[in-house]
Formats: sequence, structure tokens, C-alpha cells
Amino acid sequence: MLLVRDPGDRHRLVPRPTRSRDRFLAHLLAVSLDRRLANGQPAESTRLLATRAQMLVTPEDRRALAANWEHLVDVTQTQPTRLLKRIPVCRDRVAAAEPLVREMIVALVAARPVPARGVAAARLLLSDGTGPLYNRRSPSDLVSAVREATFRLDPVARPVTST
Repeated sequence: MLLVRDPGDRHRLVPRPTRSRDRFLAHLLAVSLDRRLANGQPAESTRLLATRAQMLVTPEDRRALAANWEHLVDVTQTQPTRLLKRIPVCRDRVAAAEPLVREMIVALVAARPVPARGVAAARLLLSDGTGPLYNRRSPSDLVSAVREATFRLDPVARPVTST
């Protein structure tokens, strides 16, 4: 069941069943929907955003994302492999952000519910080839971006501070 804004009354949320078609489209449009969620668009604003948010916050999806981040940290700590030579990961940035990445991993696998906005931000950081993880020319800083994603996962824990 999804909660979405009532088209007749934008101040009211109404329950709607989750449809297979919506799950398929949310998977197909994941990057675009994740970007919208990470930028703060409310999940309840559309059926697809609500469906994508519901998918992102499942414990299975969060554990898989945390495992991908853990693997990235592990791989970047070893000697360069053929894989890392083909994928231009900014190893020095990962090393600088490692303590914050580990905090983010803990927040991702926490037993409590987490906001879809934080999960979407963590997923985008890992998958965006133009972002600070892969692109040295990115205007974003990986440490700040990871800190922001972690804060979005647990906004009560601590405020976002700049580096």
C-alpha cells in the first residue's frame, strides 16, 4: 500500500495499492526517481516516487547497498586491479571519506526505518559516474556528499557540518 497526495486535495494523503506496473516503471526509471528523492521531492507526490521510495527502504535493498559500499572501500584499499583500472574510482577520495562511508554503512543497515531520501542519496553517490566518487572534475566533494547522505539517513543523529 502506498500513500500519495490526493489529486483533489493536495493537503490530504490517500492510500493506493502498489501495482506491478508501478514497480516495473520505478525500477526502469530508478536513477531519475532516486535523484528526485535525494533532492527532497516528497515520495508521496507521485505514485512512481512512492513506489521507488518503498523499494529503496526495504531492509534487503539497504543491506545490498551497504554491501556495495563496503566492497568499494575494500577494493580501493588493495593494489589496483584490472577492474579498478577500467573503472576510474578516485581512490584518494574514498580513503579520505572512509570513516564517513563506514558511518553511512552503519546507518544503512540499522534496524530502524530510514528516510528514502537518504538511501537515494547514498545510491546516487555510488552509481553516478559524473559524481565525486568517479570524476575528479566533479564540483562536489565526496566527504561532504557522504556526510550529507548519512545525515539524510538519520537526521536526528547530528547536523551536517562542512569540511
